[in-house]
Order: sequence, then structure tokens, then C-alpha cells
Amino acid sequence: MTTNHHQSHASIKKVAFSATMHCLTGCAVGEILGMVIGNYFNIHNLGAVIFSVVLAFIFGYSFSLFSLIKHGLSFAKALPLAFAADTVSITVMEIMDNLIMLIIPGAMDAPLISLLFWGSLATSLFVAFWSAYPVNMYLIKKGKGHAVVHKYHH
Repeated sequence: MTTNHHQSHASIKKVAFSATMHCLTGCAVGEILGMVIGNYFNIHNLGAVIFSVVLAFIFGYSFSLFSLIKHGLSFAKALPLAFAADTVSITVMEIMDNLIMLIIPGAMDAPLISLLFWGSLATSLFVAFWSAYPVNMYLIKKGKGHAVVHKYHH
């Protein structure tokens, strides 16, 4: 492995990690908010999952949009970039974190004050991050995903 190849691979890993953390931030806000509201109002588990997914996409895209607009892009130019940057990553995260919440016995029905609820949610987000990271690394290597917005963050 040449030095340039090693540096390039390290750079891609760093960008993928940063992109995945950025995506996790928006997803986590939406996911946590959706799960807490669903739990508090005793919404059926499927309804809580759907609500959480919708909020995760809204917050995930919003965080990207705000960042791109802050860096001088118009809403019309930022919107398709946010979709291109985040759709696959958010999708992978949402599949994994909701799957984990559904397969941990009692997690969705546990009281908001329980370690089971919060521990399951933290575990689900951890798994979601590490599921999306290699996907983001692959997309960035191909010039897709967060690679399309990376230049606007510097």
C-alpha cells in the first residue's frame, strides 16, 4: 500500500466517520423524539416506529439543509444535495435502530423512566451508526452520498 493510498483511505474513513456522525445527529433527534412521544402517548409500536422514522428524516434532512444554506446555497440548490447526501444513510440507520428497538423484548413498551427503554434506544443508535458507517464509506469512495456536500462543509 503506497503512502498516498494509505492517506487517501484514511481521509475517506475520516470523512465517512464525520458524515455518519452528522447523519446520526439528525436521526437521533428524530428517533428519540418519536420514541418518547410514542411511548408517552401509548401509541401502538408500529405507529411509534413510523412517527420516529418520519421525524428522523425531517431532522436529518433539516440539519443538512441548514448547514448548506449557512454555507451560501439557496434552498432550491441545497434540497437536492441534502437528499443525495443523506437518504441512503438515514434509511440504513432507521432500519437498524428500529429493528433493534423491536427485537429487544419489552423495549418499545418499557416506561420512559426505565433503563430498558433508554438502554435499548442507546444500543439501537450505536448499532445504527456502525451499520451506516461502511455504507457511507462506500458511497464517499464512489463520489456519492456525503461526498456531494463535503466541499460545502470546508
